[in-house]
Amino acid sequence: MSDVLTKMKTRRSIRKYKPDAVGQELLDQIIEAGLYAASGKGQQAAIIIQVTKKELRDKIAEMNAEIGGWDKGFDPFYGAPAMLIVLGRKDWPTHVYDGSLVMGNMMLAAHELGLGSCWIHRAKEEFETEWGKELLKSLGIEGEYEGIGHCALGYIDGEYPAEPARKENRVYYVK
Repeated sequence: MSDVLTKMKTRRSIRKYKPDAVGQELLDQIIEAGLYAASGKGQQAAIIIQVTKKELRDKIAEMNAEIGGWDKGFDPFYGAPAMLIVLGRKDWPTHVYDGSLVMGNMMLAAHELGLGSCWIHRAKEEFETEWGKELLKSLGIEGEYEGIGHCALGYIDGEYPAEPARKENRVYYVK
């Protein structure tokens, strides 16, 4: 089996991270993998925002927890010190699919590089708020974007999750 297929089969969502910072060189490699994701008509309409600044990361976590309905103090990013936020240009019809492929590529790259990752939802709701729109504006991002997901990243704290059983009857053959 190829290394790529092995990585696909062994990647897990990680929900406990060490506080150790992830080096920029590793983040750059993960981002590059995301930028090479397939996209509708090759438009490359998804963008990535890297967040490693603790104050901003914590503000996003607080907002995300509030949107998710969790108790104050819950960290929906499970202590991950880095996040890559993927957004898609709303005027492009495949922006959600394209952004999802970016997320998948980045999670596989993180696994290859020895990091844990987890797709955290509610980016859509965050970037529909005035705060989210102002954040994009402050970064010089123009146009209408929809949040696709957060890729939480960090070094795994604890045991690597076991492989869950694969559900049966999910493939149908027409020959």
